Amino acid sequence: MTLRLTYAMETLRLAQPFRISGLVFETADVLVVTLDDGTHEGRGEAAGVYYLGDDVAHMRDVLEAARDAIEAQPSRETLRTILPPGGARNAVDAALWELEASRTGQPVWELAGIGEPRPLRTTFTLGADVPDAMAAAACRHSKALSIKAKLTGDVRLDLERVAAIRDARPDVWLGVDGNQGFSMSDLDELIAGLVRLDVALLEQPLARGCEADLDGYHAEIPIAGDESLLSLEDVASAKGRFDVVNIKLDKCGGLTEGLLIAAEARRLGLGVMVGTMIGTSLATAPGFVLGQIADLVDLDGPTFLDGDRTPSVSYADGHLFAGPEVWGAGRRMPS
Repeated sequence: MTLRLTYAMETLRLAQPFRISGLVFETADVLVVTLDDGTHEGRGEAAGVYYLGDDVAHMRDVLEAARDAIEAQPSRETLRTILPPGGARNAVDAALWELEASRTGQPVWELAGIGEPRPLRTTFTLGADVPDAMAAAACRHSKALSIKAKLTGDVRLDLERVAAIRDARPDVWLGVDGNQGFSMSDLDELIAGLVRLDVALLEQPLARGCEADLDGYHAEIPIAGDESLLSLEDVASAKGRFDVVNIKLDKCGGLTEGLLIAAEARRLGLGVMVGTMIGTSLATAPGFVLGQIADLVDLDGPTFLDGDRTPSVSYADGHLFAGPEVWGAGRRMPS
C-alpha cells in the first residue's frame, strides 16, 4: 500500500507584533502536510526553524526531494533516515502518527506508550517591549500560572523589564528567554539580577556555537538550551553546559525524535522542556503529547494568532489541553 502526500502553505496572522532579540514577527508561515491511503489520513503542521533558513519554501523542497520515499509508507523510525531534522520531517512525522491512530483506533498518546493525557500547566510568553507594556501584558494574562519573558540582550533594560513583570505579577513562576542575545561578559550581572527577581529559568542566553563558553560556569538558576540543542545528536553536548533541554518538534523533526531526546536527557540527568514555534492547534497537539512527560511546558503558540483552527486546543486557568479531536485520534476519509 502506498500513500499520497499533499501539502499546503499557509500564512498565519498574529494578533499583534511579537518581538524577540533582533526580530519582530507580524505573520508566521506554516506548511500543512496530509498523508492518506485512500481510507485513512493523518495531518501535521510545521513552521520550520527560521534561524536556520528552514522556511516553508525549504520544507517544500525537502518534501519534493523525498516524495517517493515518503509515499512508500515508511515507518516513523525509517523517516528519521529519509528526512533531516527540521520542519518537513516534523509535519510528516505528525501525519504518520495520526495515520496510524486512524488505522488502529488507538489515540497517539496510547501508541506512544504514554498515560491518558492530563491538562498541562504551560507558560505564556511575553514579547519584548518597554517595561510598562510587558507588565501590562502580564496582567492581561490574569489566569496564567507561568510566564516567560523575551529579552533582547540589553542587560539594564532587560532587568527593568523583568522587574516590571515581577511587580505586576508577584505570584507567577517566571522564566526568561535570551534568544542568543547575550555574551559571557553579561552573564554574571544578568543572572544576579534575575535571582533577585525570583526568576526560575534562563533560556538560551548565548549564541549557538558558543556553548563551550558555558563549560565550568556555575549559575544560580537553571539554564536551558534551545537553539544550541536542535536534535538528538546535540543532547550529549548539553551535559555540563545546560540544565534543561528545550525540545521543539520543528527543530528535532517530530514527536518520534522528541521522545528519544526526552529519554536521553533523563539519562543524562537533565530537565526536559517542550516548546513550540508559533503555529495553530494542529502544530501544538503533538507537543502536548510530549509535554505529558516534560518538566516544563511552553506550548502557547496558538495564543499569538488572530485566529486558530477548529477544533482547537483549550487554555483555562493557566493550563493547556489538546483533545483527540484536535489531532491524534485519526481521521477517516469521506467515502
